[in-house]
Amino acid sequence: MNPLHLSHFTATSSIGRGLDQTLAALHQRRSGLAPCAFDTVDLATFIGEVAGVDAVQLPADLADFDCRNNRLALLGLTQDGFAEAVRAASARYGAQRVGVFLGTSTSGILQTELAYRRRDPVTGALPADFIYRTTHNTFSVADFTRHYFGLTGPAAAVSSACSSSAKVFSSARRMIEVGLIDAAVVGGVDSLCLTTLYGFNSLGLMSEQACRPFDAQRNGLSIGEAASFALLERPPEQLDSDAVLLLGIGESSDAYHMSSPHPDGLGARMAMQDALKMAGLQPADIDYINLHGTATQSNDAVEGKAVAALFGSGTPCSSTKGATGHTLGAAGGVEAVICALALQHGLLPAGLNIQQLDPTLDIDYLLSNREQPVAHVLSNSFGFGGTNCSLIFGRTGNA
Repeated sequence: MNPLHLSHFTATSSIGRGLDQTLAALHQRRSGLAPCAFDTVDLATFIGEVAGVDAVQLPADLADFDCRNNRLALLGLTQDGFAEAVRAASARYGAQRVGVFLGTSTSGILQTELAYRRRDPVTGALPADFIYRTTHNTFSVADFTRHYFGLTGPAAAVSSACSSSAKVFSSARRMIEVGLIDAAVVGGVDSLCLTTLYGFNSLGLMSEQACRPFDAQRNGLSIGEAASFALLERPPEQLDSDAVLLLGIGESSDAYHMSSPHPDGLGARMAMQDALKMAGLQPADIDYINLHGTATQSNDAVEGKAVAALFGSGTPCSSTKGATGHTLGAAGGVEAVICALALQHGLLPAGLNIQQLDPTLDIDYLLSNREQPVAHVLSNSFGFGGTNCSLIFGRTGNA
């Protein structure tokens, strides 16, 4: 593929608002996970909640979009000069030439949960101020973002569970490749809600402590929330030394089971292989892998098996979900930004909360931060139903 430039990017999660706070948390090996005290939830689990989301106010002309997910989106969009960069791109290319492709899994479903509490006691009707189309609807966050910037190019929401905001990079790349757009806002937003917390709990997938990916005694995930964005453009002729490029994308589908990955990691391996092929790289060229690493027994075992089969045991890797929690539809976008930071700062972030590394997994899992020059990184995102996506990013001088 022709490389694409991440000209601007930002992430907001439980470990911080924007790049500086996110990088500081990674350097300090600080987790944003804490015992769950969200809304009326009564579960013994840890979550990664973003502070201050409820205090965010949407512009008056976008009041119909008001819900936790879109407030979190706005909080993320206003970090690191990202909104200004998008407006500059719109002025440069034209509003119709900038696309919006955002991933989410539950979108504004919390707004529906809150509305159900206010149903008419006689008729059961939902309150008149509840607007499904601009809140709960999966397209809501992409539509909000498009309206916020006044963009009129193609816009879509991708909802493929935990790979959603990785797959948006592929959607945007295709649109740019065929010449329909010149730039794209990509990323993902997912916010906490009762449906997610109680739903994953009913599947027996929630840990009662901060999640510990790839630990021998790992026992489930910790749900988080986040908003992450990147502005994708064709690279200019002159790029500075910190420029980050999207070099390869691999997508596959296990079609094995609705909630379990293929036991041999075939879909995961296919996605990683296809990303390497598109980037024109060999496994030995990858300096760091950001693992999907949810801290469930099956996910980590399968991913570890796939990584070992393709890369051997010498490629440093870790899951950063011990810091952010599993941010579901936003996870791929958040971890893409973490990979970009790894490239720019030469930081390979350690996995957190490990007590004893799983001895059955033959991978180089980082238990402490490592600092070294980084040329190419790979980020894995694997969703329910086997919707897999691997992304490869590189520095300018190594594209």
